[in-house]
Amino acid sequence: MQKKNATVHLLILDPSQNDAESLVSLLRNSGKATRAHRITSEEDLEETLKSGNWDLLLARDLGQEFSADDALAMVRRMDKDIPFILLTEEESRERTVAMMKAGAQDTVLFNHTDLLVLVVNRELAALDERRRRRVLDSHLREAEQRCQLLLESSKDAIAYINDGMHIYANQSYMEFLGYDDIDELICIPVLDTLTPESQDKYREFMKAFAEKGEDGMTLNCTARRSDDHELNVTMSVSGATYDGEACTQIVLQPEHSDAELEEKLRQISSQDLLTGLYNRQYLMDALANNIAAAGKNNESGALAYIALDDFMSMKGQVGIAGADLLLGDLANLLTEQAGDDLILARLSDDAFCLMSQPGDEKTMAGHAERIRKAVEDHLFDINGRTVPLTVSIGVAAITENSPKAEELMARAHTASAEVRKQEGHDRGNGVLVYNPAEYESLDESNSIEAIQKALDENRFKLLFQPIINLRGEGEEHYEAFVRMLDKDSEEVSPYDFLPPMGPSDTAIKIDRWVILQTIKQLSSHRSRGHDTRLFLNITAETLQDKTFTPWLSVALKAARLPGDSLIFQIREGDANNYMKQAKEFSKAVHELHSKVSISQFGCALNPFNTLKHIDTDYVKIDGSFTEEIQKKDEAKEQVKEMVKTLQSSGKLTIIPLVENAGVLATLWQAGVNYIQGYYLQAPVPEMNYDFGDS
Repeated sequence: MQKKNATVHLLILDPSQNDAESLVSLLRNSGKATRAHRITSEEDLEETLKSGNWDLLLARDLGQEFSADDALAMVRRMDKDIPFILLTEEESRERTVAMMKAGAQDTVLFNHTDLLVLVVNRELAALDERRRRRVLDSHLREAEQRCQLLLESSKDAIAYINDGMHIYANQSYMEFLGYDDIDELICIPVLDTLTPESQDKYREFMKAFAEKGEDGMTLNCTARRSDDHELNVTMSVSGATYDGEACTQIVLQPEHSDAELEEKLRQISSQDLLTGLYNRQYLMDALANNIAAAGKNNESGALAYIALDDFMSMKGQVGIAGADLLLGDLANLLTEQAGDDLILARLSDDAFCLMSQPGDEKTMAGHAERIRKAVEDHLFDINGRTVPLTVSIGVAAITENSPKAEELMARAHTASAEVRKQEGHDRGNGVLVYNPAEYESLDESNSIEAIQKALDENRFKLLFQPIINLRGEGEEHYEAFVRMLDKDSEEVSPYDFLPPMGPSDTAIKIDRWVILQTIKQLSSHRSRGHDTRLFLNITAETLQDKTFTPWLSVALKAARLPGDSLIFQIREGDANNYMKQAKEFSKAVHELHSKVSISQFGCALNPFNTLKHIDTDYVKIDGSFTEEIQKKDEAKEQVKEMVKTLQSSGKLTIIPLVENAGVLATLWQAGVNYIQGYYLQAPVPEMNYDFGDS
């Protein structure tokens, strides 16, 4: 709650000095120490927002040159977390709805002073909680970073294991065993990193540890690296937690010091090898820290995304070596222009980034314009050839209300891409500042807010496509798809609106909407005598959501729907990237009697490795195979072998994208269980397919 002795920093937009003073007196009489500033113009508000920290803005809805709508738009544009309350002269539901959609917290009649005090108390308490959360988020992040840094920088080879599988390993551990990527190691049991002679010793040792539970127990054994080189090691174990779950920590130490190993245990560089600038990882970490500082200390900053215009075309002209020379030359130019006060990093082949804190977006836009002109005027000489180059720069503010680092970077990237949509800039070569209010309310492209708006306005719809048993056993299966009507009333997938590095809760929100609506429709459909089952696609975010299965259990009970009527479908790529979570997800939904399917199967380098760890009932082979088996005999044999192997392990197989009858004979001969595609029926709003004709 708001502290009673905390001074409320109040902004008032009111043409009447007397009325403004009466508002200040009202808050003071309610027990709040109040410092107020009356806004007199657009310039006054802009300077005031930049120069201080404010807790509340009360705006009269009166005809004045600088209106309440203008003030709210400026607060949104500058991305300030300041509760906005509109004081009206008469009740108007339409006006209240419009202002709250624009970002206001509430509207109150000016003479309803008792209600105004309650609304002010509520908004100040909510603001205080948001600020506390930002501070706690910052502390949590710092603590997690310190713990992670201790693990990563430790010279000891440390790993966490659960059920005999690696779930985490630090850099020393991976280098000790000769692995480059943690994803490679996560799929490998601890037993496989030991010689056969040591495996039995390890089993007995872990059994003894489980019985005694004594931390620090040690085992002398022989480890086998990925290159089959063997090392005599001492393994010590102790209880630990990872991601909030109990697991076992193991530490490997060589029986004798290894000079070569010590040399390998060095910190990963934060430098881009080609340009000598900071790399993407360093920049994203620094950006996350700056966002945390903005939330904790209200210290604003700015980010600029510098995209090279037509880089791929230029690269095709000068070649890879020439492009590297150009990037090195450009890095030197950017370093000169940036000076010592700005952080400069290379993000990718055709993008650089500039960051300042303290600072603001207008100052950064000035730096960006100077850089844009310097690049345009510079003569890049590549092997005796002059290459013209321009850049499109998007600028985003770093404020106390900023989203996470990935989404803030997406804001700057969006502004950079929007440069080409400006008049006279169809080839880029410009600077644009990201305005949160403008993008959130007007441009729904790649907008998380657009998804929420579509949900609120009931612009989501479900479509169903039948999945037919090729053996004619009359089962009723459908796959559910979600579509969203965009601002032009076109049907699109809401998942396409998620930014590449957007927040995960939006994907979870879509998944839950789809599941809840399909449960309702399926319950109604089954009540009419249909024994129908639905395939539901879930995202990687839901795989990691530990609250999902308890929520699903409640939803199924509320609809009186049996769990075995739902089949949850996981993409193969998500299953591999989140192997541990997918395994736990599969176990949890099976406990509810639901089934699990893996889709897009066959795209991984070793697809059957996924099935070793995740208990699945159905496997949907990737649609690319459907097209290939109509053109290549080798593809037919590959699919037949794949289906045979899957069925021998008890999996039911599905072939999607069946567009014509010509492929059916091949699928029948291959032993495929189910087919799906436009040849049978396109996705439609109703579950109306006649399975009796299949």
